[in-house]
Amino acid sequence: MSTVSTADALTAALASAQWISPYEPVPHPAGQRPAHELAGRFHWDGAAPETGADAGAEAVVYATAHGVYELFVNGVRVGDEELSPGFSSYRSRLQVQRWEITALLQPGENSVTVLLSDGWFRGRHGFVRRADGFGTDTAFLAAVLLEPSTGAARPLLATGAHWESRPSHITRADLMDGQRIDLRLEGPDAPGRPQGAVLSTDPLCDDRTRLVPAEAPAVRRIQELSPTQISTPGEGITVVDFGQNINGWVRLHELGPAGTRTVLRHGEALDDAGLLLVENIRAFDFATRAVLPAGQVDEVISAGRAGDMFEPRHTTHGFRYVQIEGAAGPIGMGDILAIVVHSELARTGTFTASDPLLNTLHDVVDWSFRGNACAVPTDCPQRERSGFTGDWQVFADTAALLYDVAAFSESWSTDLAADQWADGRVPTVVPNPAGNRPSGSAFEDMAAGSAGWGDAAVLVPWSMWRAYGDRVALARALPSMRVWVEYAARSAAAGRHPDRAAERPLERPHERYLWDTGFHFGEWLEPDTPPAPDPTVDHGIVATAFLHRSAHTLALAEAAVGRPADAEHYSRLAENVRAAWCAEYLAADNTLSEESQGHYVRALAFGLVPEERRQAVADRLAALIRENGTRLGTGFLATGLLLPTLADAGHLDLAYELLFARDIPSWLGMIDHGATTMWEWWDGVTPSGVRGSLNHYSKGAVASFLYTHVAGIRLAENPEPGAEAYGTVVIAPQPGGGLSSAAASVHTRRGTIGAEWRIEGGTFRLTATIPAGVTAEVRLPDGSRVSGVGGGTHSYTVAAAGR
Repeated sequence: MSTVSTADALTAALASAQWISPYEPVPHPAGQRPAHELAGRFHWDGAAPETGADAGAEAVVYATAHGVYELFVNGVRVGDEELSPGFSSYRSRLQVQRWEITALLQPGENSVTVLLSDGWFRGRHGFVRRADGFGTDTAFLAAVLLEPSTGAARPLLATGAHWESRPSHITRADLMDGQRIDLRLEGPDAPGRPQGAVLSTDPLCDDRTRLVPAEAPAVRRIQELSPTQISTPGEGITVVDFGQNINGWVRLHELGPAGTRTVLRHGEALDDAGLLLVENIRAFDFATRAVLPAGQVDEVISAGRAGDMFEPRHTTHGFRYVQIEGAAGPIGMGDILAIVVHSELARTGTFTASDPLLNTLHDVVDWSFRGNACAVPTDCPQRERSGFTGDWQVFADTAALLYDVAAFSESWSTDLAADQWADGRVPTVVPNPAGNRPSGSAFEDMAAGSAGWGDAAVLVPWSMWRAYGDRVALARALPSMRVWVEYAARSAAAGRHPDRAAERPLERPHERYLWDTGFHFGEWLEPDTPPAPDPTVDHGIVATAFLHRSAHTLALAEAAVGRPADAEHYSRLAENVRAAWCAEYLAADNTLSEESQGHYVRALAFGLVPEERRQAVADRLAALIRENGTRLGTGFLATGLLLPTLADAGHLDLAYELLFARDIPSWLGMIDHGATTMWEWWDGVTPSGVRGSLNHYSKGAVASFLYTHVAGIRLAENPEPGAEAYGTVVIAPQPGGGLSSAAASVHTRRGTIGAEWRIEGGTFRLTATIPAGVTAEVRLPDGSRVSGVGGGTHSYTVAAAGR
């Protein structure tokens, strides 16, 4: 697929095309809707002439859809992208794909066929499996053009009422529920007479200003996995273990005689009998509390043709195990493959250490992110598959170490800005089916604007600026960043929590900067603390901390784009919020009024505590961890910050103890219990059962510690001009945990930065690789520093600690 250069070029290319919908007189129920086939034909004279107006011309097709589509020219699939046109805030931004198809054409009549299914546009979606989120009808828009090297393009075909429509052999296609294929209905001899396509009447189709060139990295089939084990735990039941939790689907051969019906169920765990267990990925209806089906069920009916195979491409699943029922015969190792599907992202980070457990942890985090990078950053690839703002907010920095996520993240941030409410609130899920307004769901609308989730509007663009240095992207995000901070500041000034007002009727001056009203998730999923979303709970200690962090970050962003007055304004706001947080929550003895590990981590990581009191606060955090049996107690928001905060505050040994802990809660404890991706709950798998998603990458933010502290590659702490995109770096390895070596590299916009160290015979040896034009400060474990290190490979030797 090639990229369209401008929106104007798109408008011109699709000028003659009309939005068409399938002939669907009686729509099927949500979750049971088929994919439809739309087809158009045109005449092709042959190869483009060498001279004249068409000299050097190539045939191209522009296409997009309300739904998910696959495109075929003369029966050959075009491109290798999956789930096109991707997931975006369709009301404001719909991506258009462009392919060069000259080699697929033949002299005479040519056909263009599309398979169109519900996809994210009208399929069942999200936690409560709500359908028709963006509209009630699927639709398709396309044009085939002959584009010369210079001059105007010549149209060959465009969508319109002359196209044909028929139900396809895909008799059910839903991203959540799964796909059903009847191969007997495939091909030109399939039963059923074509009908005329229907010109779409959806008012959304009238707005072509929302059509944009494909911007986000395409979703593709990335990798194939063979089974690690196949078992038959029951009559007619086969369970396939691929050894790895992934996002994608399976490819199944040997489908049996005509009429053979094979059902494939996907999940993350098995019960004691070796059968698929799906209770952990079943969601529920918030209003009725009724438990919903787990979905992820595919079905294929064989046509009995030799060489036929089943590979669903209009759905996707989060799974490690597939339970197969009804197969005609035994399934062997060579009959089935798992297809790993996600957005195609360039690898940028590598990490290895002398302890293989850390290498395994790095791989588990990597797989967890890969499972959740499918068109948008999702929370999990099975139960919800939604772009939760909080998940990407806590993981974006880590993702930027592992992969080039610049375009991936900016695409999502553009959707966030589009779905942001007029008052500045950010919905919990982006893209949001309700768009930039309330959805009508009481819980969803209450949760919009939760601290730590809505702050993604500010913190994600800043993370991308720091990693990639795209000033245009940062400037584009600023309006959204501002209205979020203004919303949070207004909310802080507008009210007081009832409990505070009852205890202290006279409002103190600092309280106008305390954000202690409204709904907030809080730290969320702390160990041994059941989640209890409650709008009456005072989460001011969390929300006020995030208001400070976002205001401070916004001030830095304003300065970075050359707006000093705005930078000063938000810097003053941040300072006032910081002072209010300290006045309300930091006691004279340097303890917090609400004692939890997460609160102490934020106090230090967000710069809330005055410098002269930081060590005492850090020591109290360490004491809380020791009092908890040297077990971490952080949840969703603070876990990724825990180890760096401890290490930077003089508690490196404790950070390593937590990193290498093997009980629950711990990262390696997950791996000991079979995790191949990060769990949603710290105790997702225990002898008593399985709960929650087993592929939620947020806790995997710990991987950043492997790069920034274990290996020691860090962005400069002070974001001065030129520091962005690793213009200035710190190489500061902090050995510990019994490690004898570690190495990491990060490929940046300026080149590859590397740090590799080894301890041998009481000597610490470091090799640092710095690209030309980058300036580094090297900090060695003995406390010595070397400033102004330029491009090249540099070696350092000091005595190892404790030798």
